[in-house]
Amino acid sequence: MLELTLEQISMGQTAVDKPAALQLLADHLVSDGLVADGYLAGLQAREAQGSTFLGQGIAIPHGTPQTRDLVFTTGVRLMQFPEGVDWGDGQIVYLAIGIAAKSDEHLRLLQLLTRALGETDLGEALRRASSAEALLKLLQGAAQELALDAQMIGLGVAADDFDELVWRGARLLRQADCVGSGFAAMLQQVEALPLGDGLWWLHSEQAVKRPGLAFVTPHKPLRYLDQPLNGLFCLASLGEAHQALLERLCALLIEGRGHELCRATSTRAVLEALGGEVPADWPSARIGLANAQGLHARPAKILAQLAKQFEGEIRLRIVDSPENPVSAKSLSKLLGLGAHRGQVLEFIAEPSIAADALPALLAAVEEGLGEEIEPLPLAVAVVEEVLEAPAPVQAPIAGAVIQGIAAAPGIAAGPAHLHVQREIDYPLRGETPVFERERLHKALVEVREDIDGLIQRSKAKAIREIFVTHQEMLDDPELTDDVDNRLKQGESAAAAWMSVIEAAARQQESLHDALLAERAADLRDVGRRVLAQLCGIETPHEPEEPYILVMDEVGPSDVARLDPARVAGILTARGGATAHSAIVARALGIPAVVGAGEAVLLLDSGCPLLIDGQRGHLTVAPAADALRRALEERDSRAARLQAAAARRLEPAVTRDGHAVEVFANIGESAGIAAVVDQGAEGVGLLRTELIFMAHQQAPDEATQEAEYRRVLDGLAGRPLVVRTLDVGGDKPLPYWPIAKEENPFLGVRGIRLTLQRPQVMESQLRALLRGADNRPLRIMFPMVGGVEEWRQARDMTERLRQEIPVADLQLGIMIEVPSAALLAPVLAREVDFFSIGTNDLTQYTLAIDRGHPTLSGQADGLHPAVLQLIDITVRAAHAHGKWVGICGELAADPVAVPLLVGLGVDELSVSARSIAEVKAGVRELTLADAQALAQQALIQGTAAQVRALVENA
Repeated sequence: MLELTLEQISMGQTAVDKPAALQLLADHLVSDGLVADGYLAGLQAREAQGSTFLGQGIAIPHGTPQTRDLVFTTGVRLMQFPEGVDWGDGQIVYLAIGIAAKSDEHLRLLQLLTRALGETDLGEALRRASSAEALLKLLQGAAQELALDAQMIGLGVAADDFDELVWRGARLLRQADCVGSGFAAMLQQVEALPLGDGLWWLHSEQAVKRPGLAFVTPHKPLRYLDQPLNGLFCLASLGEAHQALLERLCALLIEGRGHELCRATSTRAVLEALGGEVPADWPSARIGLANAQGLHARPAKILAQLAKQFEGEIRLRIVDSPENPVSAKSLSKLLGLGAHRGQVLEFIAEPSIAADALPALLAAVEEGLGEEIEPLPLAVAVVEEVLEAPAPVQAPIAGAVIQGIAAAPGIAAGPAHLHVQREIDYPLRGETPVFERERLHKALVEVREDIDGLIQRSKAKAIREIFVTHQEMLDDPELTDDVDNRLKQGESAAAAWMSVIEAAARQQESLHDALLAERAADLRDVGRRVLAQLCGIETPHEPEEPYILVMDEVGPSDVARLDPARVAGILTARGGATAHSAIVARALGIPAVVGAGEAVLLLDSGCPLLIDGQRGHLTVAPAADALRRALEERDSRAARLQAAAARRLEPAVTRDGHAVEVFANIGESAGIAAVVDQGAEGVGLLRTELIFMAHQQAPDEATQEAEYRRVLDGLAGRPLVVRTLDVGGDKPLPYWPIAKEENPFLGVRGIRLTLQRPQVMESQLRALLRGADNRPLRIMFPMVGGVEEWRQARDMTERLRQEIPVADLQLGIMIEVPSAALLAPVLAREVDFFSIGTNDLTQYTLAIDRGHPTLSGQADGLHPAVLQLIDITVRAAHAHGKWVGICGELAADPVAVPLLVGLGVDELSVSARSIAEVKAGVRELTLADAQALAQQALIQGTAAQVRALVENA
């Protein structure tokens, strides 16, 4: 297994570009005795297949299967590049982890890095790390949070003395995997601290795996050291994770509220008092309050008396009120709400009583709680909504083509292998404890044998380790002891087993730790294997040949532990193409389509599938000729890309002589030479916010000027289009606090923010003008929604231009907001150019967040409404002799290129790796055909129809 150690880290390295960094890594791997000479070719070949950039400033270069025979022993070399290395597409690497692996050991390393990738500013922290120790600590993840949830609270537990209560608390911590087996003994040696109100405190740092807190109360009054013993806190201490909890507990005791914890009858009350994770799945119901005087004493008394008839907790809150819910059984709490006529009440009840309690409470409120009432207007009399039952989801038929979301490019075919949780019915009560225990024992033996077979067949070490962990879970005495206790109470083997598994899994998830959450998923996986065995349901075996993995949703860690030799492709029902999962899938070379809909979860295991990760298409049971065509397309596309790369430096000119400029999108000056070498005729989007994000405070004018000058130097006379600082609520800078916004995408960002900070904007504009040196500079302002914003930005620039003359300067705006596109005929009279940001324009036009887990598949830039706005923008610009560029992802979509050319777009700005393909796509067109196709697209009804139109043209 690959592990990260201090000896493997080289700090403060420099490399002028990615090839130089790969050479440096290869040299170190050779000198470390890990690989033979020639391994550099493997690193280079792997990068040619797809970037190994993971995100957050990290790349993991490794060889190809063809170069594994050059590996002497598995190992890694970590190299920090404080100045950054351009890994392509503007992705800057501050830490490169060179991997020498004989098989797929790097998958385990990806899994370990998953947690670190969640840190929002990790890249900058890696750049600034001054020692190997500090860098390693960053990769190992942030401090853990204190585990405290419903499964770590025991109310009314059977205990006859203090020692037994201690053992009960330690057991809860052990079940949550917070402590080892010796923790209880350590607590017995610690002097207990009395807190008052019969509460006691114990803690230890010995035998602790992760911080956690258990709270237990005895089932009968106890005493300890001649004082009441009403409740005991057992803390597994690790670092400062418990500090906030301790402060909250002290505040409760100072307020004289310690007795609330001792007398609590529900875990929810304890969690609300201590600030733990409160279960969010309690049933609730809403109704409007019609009483003329509101919830005053008489109706409140009747409501409290009714609530007390139910053996369980019921809470009440006012909808849209910031106040927390109160007990519906407390008259004083109900009066304290101050609810008045017309407000909406929400009742929340424990699941065990909700079915009976909620209808009774709603009916009582509806009848007036003993008072004559005047009914509320229909719009205010809110009760539980009755929704039409959705149409049943059916499995896709053979030959069906489903549009999902393209997550990782490539074409893959193979049998479906479903990794889907399906409902399994089982009896809650068993026959006899002996009989049920024997059934469970038999099922456990058979599952162990199945897992043994999986271990033997798994070629990847990381996959084998997962199954070994599953075996260890089956042998966990804590699980089997808890199951046995439930069997003694008359539960069936299936019910007892699943109850214990689910409780243990929830405890793991409550620790808010990515790696531990994976263990929860493993627990559920093991649990369902045993349940299927108990219920006689066959678990589908992993196909021997490469298969398409079908899942509900996939995250980075799910992808990271896959065996690319067995998994031909990935298909999910939900989710968007989130950054990390897509990056990891691309790094492993696995085509992926996500967000294809719930129907794919009903596919039969073994059903032939064909996925196209470039278009986001899924074909179910494709016909032989369709499969043949797809595989031929895969091979021909590879050949086309190779041919396009050979002509990447030639201009993009249609067959009838119409030229389209193809520029590059970049984030920093590093690697500008490589961008030009990829065939860029200029830079169509310099994202200057990345320069600001790379500093702990706003970069001064000189720092910015040097950065912009390097880009212009590298372009050697080619145009540079710069987007002024584009940050705000959705991507704030740490040194510019911005008030939290309900919807940051509709808040203070882009030009709105910089106009509020004119000194920042003026500094950036001066740096740009000074760095130009009369070379072609185009400045555009982001998120412009109206004429006023444009004019303020233009006037500021023109005023500074009087001080710093620039001969070749153009000023324009980004078309990202629909209002700007609709105002294009007005704006075109004043701007020099438009650059359309199709990513934001699409989400604002369609009112769909591109990252939404279920809707993002509909956020397609080829929606006719978006094309209409592009058409309006282009026609307005050309009417006044102005040019239009596209700098969003749509510009690199092979299906979109003919339409954008046909609509008259003058410039396409894409990632460097897409330049050659886009140019090749333009060369295949004639302007007349593209124009006719674009006009047809404008009158389509859906994005799917537009795509079909282009593909069938």
